Amino acid sequence: MENFIAHNPTALHFGKNVLRDLGSIINAYGKKVLLVYGKESVKKSGLYDQIIKYLQEINCEVYEISSIKPNPIVQDVDAAAKVGRDNNVNVILAVGGGSVIDSAKMISITIPVQHSAWDFMSHKAKPHKAIPLVAVLTLAATGTEMNPFAVISNHDVLVKDGYGSPLLYPAHSFLDPQLTFSVPRNYTAYGVADLIAHCFEAWFGVGEASLSDRFVVSIVQEAMESGPPLLNDLRNYSLREKIMYSATMALNGLTLHGRISGDWGVHSIGHILSLLYDIPHGASLTIVYPAWLRFMKNRIPERISLLGSELFRETLSVDEAISKIEAFFCSINCPVRLSDMAIPNVQKEMIYKTMVNNKVSGVNLKLKEKDYNELIELFL
Repeated sequence: MENFIAHNPTALHFGKNVLRDLGSIINAYGKKVLLVYGKESVKKSGLYDQIIKYLQEINCEVYEISSIKPNPIVQDVDAAAKVGRDNNVNVILAVGGGSVIDSAKMISITIPVQHSAWDFMSHKAKPHKAIPLVAVLTLAATGTEMNPFAVISNHDVLVKDGYGSPLLYPAHSFLDPQLTFSVPRNYTAYGVADLIAHCFEAWFGVGEASLSDRFVVSIVQEAMESGPPLLNDLRNYSLREKIMYSATMALNGLTLHGRISGDWGVHSIGHILSLLYDIPHGASLTIVYPAWLRFMKNRIPERISLLGSELFRETLSVDEAISKIEAFFCSINCPVRLSDMAIPNVQKEMIYKTMVNNKVSGVNLKLKEKDYNELIELFL
């Protein structure tokens, strides 16, 4: 097991009606709030009105950013940062899922500077300060509510990438499972798939850490047991809280302690599909994972078969493990081939070129350009 430092500065407020503490938390940072959210779902659910009420009670000046896309782009981040900079905001309040919170993270480090957020993403600059970020989570999936990472796209250079910095941890995150009741069936399933994929990336990472492996297995089993019944009972609080908690624990550092890193090769490929075809992030991962596992089955057969055997509580060969994992994704109606998304004008050459441009690989299980076409055939 590798040496590690376990530190997570995010204060997590989890459970029913925790938002009643939001006003006092915001008030501790100041009165000028940059409110960041997506499209209309926050307003349709009534959450927007609830948030505004809490902010009015503490006499906040509120500057709204409502342009965040499901696959967020750097231009929106830069535009939002300018609003925050011009109005000297004290705190950012992000209300939404992973895309909104990821955007808010990058906004938080871009407000104090005069350059684009992409200068951080492309490692031309390092952040030295961040505006405090408070998150209200409405979609259980990415784990961004309790980690220091963000993912955004730049279509001008055709790159989608992740960025990490200790400054990106939210100061506070509010997780009320009731706020996920309105998430539709397909996006609920994509969230389940996303948290499972995060666990898999840790499992196939660098370094041996047996207790972290046990955390991975337990979190994935919780998701596999709670996910399918939730899809038939979307307003079930008990099931929603299990998935929400699982998604947070899947990527808040717990599964990576004792490892050098996760692998992240599947995420690297999935980012290409969402960049080119605007595929929901979780759906891109269920398309890629079966293909990646088949590509890797002769390279790491024992690790794959052990994962399947632990998850399904029976001894499985590498092929059986892959089939069962793929079957689970199918059982929650997630795509397992790119063709399942019925996308017109899929071009293998464009996928290949974009993979090259993004230098797709994994940290541990390295992918080379010569491997790309084989992987493309597998997920097509």
